[in-house]
This record gives sequence, C-alpha cells and structure tokens, in this order.
Amino acid sequence: MKAEIIAVGTELLLGQILNTNAQYLAQSCADLGVSVYFQTVVGDNMSRLTEALQTAKGRADLIICTGGLGPTQDDLTKDALAAFLGRQIIMHQPSMDAIEAMFSTRGIHMVESNRRQALMLDNSDPLTNDAGLAVGIALTQDQTHYVLLPGPPKEMKPMFERYAAPWISSKMNHVHPLFSRMLKFAGIGESSLEHELLDLIKAQTDPSIAPYAKEGEVAIRLTTRAGSEAEAAVKLDPMEREIRSRLGQYVYAAEDVTLEQEIVHILSSRKQLLAAAESCTGGLFSNMLTSVPGSSAVYRGGIICYSNILKHRLLNVPMDVLEGPGAPGAISAEAAKILAEQMLAQAGSDYAVAITGVAGPDSSEGKPVGLVYVGIASTQGETVVEQLQLTGNRDSIKWRAAKSALYKLWKLL
Repeated sequence: MKAEIIAVGTELLLGQILNTNAQYLAQSCADLGVSVYFQTVVGDNMSRLTEALQTAKGRADLIICTGGLGPTQDDLTKDALAAFLGRQIIMHQPSMDAIEAMFSTRGIHMVESNRRQALMLDNSDPLTNDAGLAVGIALTQDQTHYVLLPGPPKEMKPMFERYAAPWISSKMNHVHPLFSRMLKFAGIGESSLEHELLDLIKAQTDPSIAPYAKEGEVAIRLTTRAGSEAEAAVKLDPMEREIRSRLGQYVYAAEDVTLEQEIVHILSSRKQLLAAAESCTGGLFSNMLTSVPGSSAVYRGGIICYSNILKHRLLNVPMDVLEGPGAPGAISAEAAKILAEQMLAQAGSDYAVAITGVAGPDSSEGKPVGLVYVGIASTQGETVVEQLQLTGNRDSIKWRAAKSALYKLWKLL
C-alpha cells in the first residue's frame, strides 16, 4: 500500500510550528507495512486543499490528512474532502453528545461553531477522539482510502494508534510490516563509514542499509519486511554482525539513542559520577548531558571557566601555565589536564571532563581556530588528554568539541 501524508495548516507553511505529525505518521505507517511515498503541506485554503487531494489520489492508495478538523472557519479539511468526493456532511451524534457534556461539566457556554467538530462525511467510519473534541474520519471510495486526523499531536497520536491504525490494517492484504534496527556510531565520519561499508550498500537487497548523519554522530538503519520479529532477526542478525566486524569500535548503541543518553545509562548502571570544566564549549557539554532524563543521578555539575581568571581562581590552574612568556597557555594539553584533575577533586566525582580550545572566528594565543584539547581525569587511572583540530564555524566547532568529548568519555567508559 502506497500512502501520502497531507499536513493541513497555514501555520506549517509559515514555519510557525514544526510538522512533527508527518514524522510520526511516516514512522507509524512503516511499522504497519505501509510505504509513504509523498508528504505534502498545504495551507487553509479550499482550492489548494482540493488540488492536493486530487494530486494525492493519482499516486497513493492511502491518503492521511492531519489538521483542519477544528471549530473555526479556516478548518476546511472535512469540507474539502466532502466536496472532492461528492459526499454529504452529517452530524456524528455521539461526538456531539460528548462535546455538549464537556461544556456542561465545565460550566462553559458552548458557541455554535463547536458543533463543527462533530461533523463527518456520510457513510464513513468515525475515529474517536479520546484527547479532544474533533471526531476523525476514515472511509474508502474508488479503491482509495482516506483518513482524517486532528492537528494537535496530543489528539492525533492516540487517535491514530487506537483507531486509525487498526482501520488501515484491515484494508491491507496481509502485507508484512517493516522491522528496523538502528546502529549508532561516534568517532567516525559519514564518508569514512560509507567507505568501509560501500560494498554492502551497493549490493544491498534485503535487508536494506541506509546511512544517516548529523553533527557528531552517524547511524545505519537496517530494514526488512517479515512476518514476525524472529523472522526479521534471521535476516538482520548476519548483516549486523558483518558491520560490527568492520566498525565495531565505533558502535555505541544498537538502538536510536544519543551518545549522551548512552553515557548516562552506563554511569547510572555503575553508580558513578561525572563533572565537567568547560571553556570554549561554554556549557554545551553539560547541556547535552542534562537534557537526558535521569542525568541528575550521575552528573555532579560543571564550571564554565571561560576566562583565565576563573580557570585560576576556581580550578587552581597556575597563572604561569595560562599566561606569560613561554607559558603553554589556556589552550594547551597542560591546561586541559589540570582543569580535568582539579574538577575531579572539587566535584568528588569518578570522572571529570575538561574542554578548552579556539571556537573562532579569530585565533587565540596565536593558535588556530578549531584547535581543541579534551582532558578526562578519573579515579580509575591516569588523566588522558587528546588534541583535536576541528573545522567549521563557531557553532559547529563548539558542537563538535562537545560531541568529541562525549565520544572520548564513552570510549574510556
């Protein structure tokens, strides 16, 4: 079954909100065995919405619309589909009863426009809205399936999971669902990873191999269709073993988690603590870690020692290391080592990371933009310091420095 997702809303076109619905629906359709071939965003305009439906009908078996089911005059999705299919709009009385009961319970006057949320097309199946008011719709006409869902994700997701997904499955001819496995890599670039796996990628049939990359991390998604998880494993396991035999030293997870999530998981399982001293990254490393739920159990905290005076006063880096003739400088292996060791001592943690460098756009201490030192001190052994020469603009260098520090910490752990 081929599908198209149509996200309705002028606010999406203007960039006022992010189209997370399409991402969720595409992933959910793949899990059902439905292939999403196209995604469309259209504003709250009757003619353009009708045109989008006409285009989708010519290239998809299933059309899923999100948005435009609310009470206001610019909520046009039901009206557009009714006009497009030549159907009547009728009242779904159970939804109307639920709407009236909600207003009555809250003691709020219900304006007439709220009745629009209980409207549906004749001879269609209602999709109950357990988290809101607007009823969803599912119907089939001329061998094309249509599903209309509300725009707010908190309403759309439960409606899809509980009602739309089973309805879609009932229209499919026993298509096997997709099973995917994600391998996450750090410390290797996308081009280098692809080079190592190029023969597998070129020869792929089943399972398929798809590389993905974002700043500081690379992923490989292995995907196959199968009748069961066990059947899928028979095809996925040999490919994963082959990839690990070539690049296992860079694989930090076999699921879609970030490097910082994996580090928090490892530290938590070992009941160990971490702290950080950051200069050029300005707290970005700490922000990445503390974005992970549960990080408070393992992350003691950090010091953003951006200036030399704070490196000296707060973390006891000698001024003759930081400044003066012949001094290594704040951007040096010596400074990174002292920062990490002093942070370890002051925090009473098991590990401490220090990051110091030149983010740009100008050089500093006569040292080039992108020169970064990462120091890691631990109670388990000697302090290690690594020198990096990163490229990119100021934001990219800060991001890559923080991600590199995470990778080096993960390797040590």
